[in-house]
Amino acid sequence: MRRLTRDLALGLSLVCATWCAQAQTPAASAWPTKAIKIIVTYPTAGVSDNATRVLAERLTKSLGQPVLVENRAGAGGTLGADVVAKAAPDGYTIGFAGISAFSIGPHVMKVNYDSLKDFSAVAAAMYSPVYLLATSKFAGNSFEDVIALSKAKPGSITVATSGYGTVGHIMIEQLRKKSGADITHVPYKGGGQIATDALGGQFDLMLANPYANLNNLIAEGKFRVLAMGAPQRLEKYPDVKTFAELGYPEANMTSFFGFFAPARTPPEIIAKLNTEINRALNDPEIAEKIRRLENLVVTGAPEYFGDMIQKEYASNAVIVKEANIKAE
Repeated sequence: MRRLTRDLALGLSLVCATWCAQAQTPAASAWPTKAIKIIVTYPTAGVSDNATRVLAERLTKSLGQPVLVENRAGAGGTLGADVVAKAAPDGYTIGFAGISAFSIGPHVMKVNYDSLKDFSAVAAAMYSPVYLLATSKFAGNSFEDVIALSKAKPGSITVATSGYGTVGHIMIEQLRKKSGADITHVPYKGGGQIATDALGGQFDLMLANPYANLNNLIAEGKFRVLAMGAPQRLEKYPDVKTFAELGYPEANMTSFFGFFAPARTPPEIIAKLNTEINRALNDPEIAEKIRRLENLVVTGAPEYFGDMIQKEYASNAVIVKEANIKAE
């Protein structure tokens, strides 16, 4: 195990240059001179889409060019990430994704990019808790009922997530492993459609990040929060325990989102994007909009986001292998 740790550390130190050091081009000083496109790797109406559109509006003003949002959903965010990997490294196509698209998806399914070589980290943006929500179909009243019913009738309890290779997918596998419960995974292409289908009672439970529409449905009593992945209980739900409190620390995960660009994007462009994104995130009005979505703003240098990806890539490789997690 010590040798594996040393090898991973050496490998990560070697690839850090790919994320943190970029080639320079004379055209970078004039950037931007046309519209910029942000590829959101999940469908419309979800947590990432909501946050990106708030930021795109502010970036349009600060950069002096239109900042457009395009949703390219599927395969746990890896399809959209692949679009960015293959885009020109000129700063006019960047991406917004959960860290799972780089750190989990490639270990679970075949992808057409190298997480540690084909991207340039731009900026972290936010943390988001993960709620375990009960729909009208669920016969139980608590998290304990989820485990009990799953054991009593294996495979009968269905849990929807935003797809294979996502944080929700890993959380389900960790719950299965620790509890011995047989829970059926229902993967989607992102979070937006899940709430619509949940209202129709198409599955018992869902693991989802909070966003405007979902929060409203919870407030209206359409869904019940049974547990959550979060560092601690949230002020809004003081009686809802974290998975760690419930005895499942391995499943107590949150989603971490940020911006990225194709590898070899000039460092001047990365720096300018990072500055303007951080400025937008530090704006009290923007921060409050994201906070109202029940997410936590995170800022920092490009290296901070790149380091997070590298660390999560290494640690999730071990988790996926040990739990034998794969796309079905």
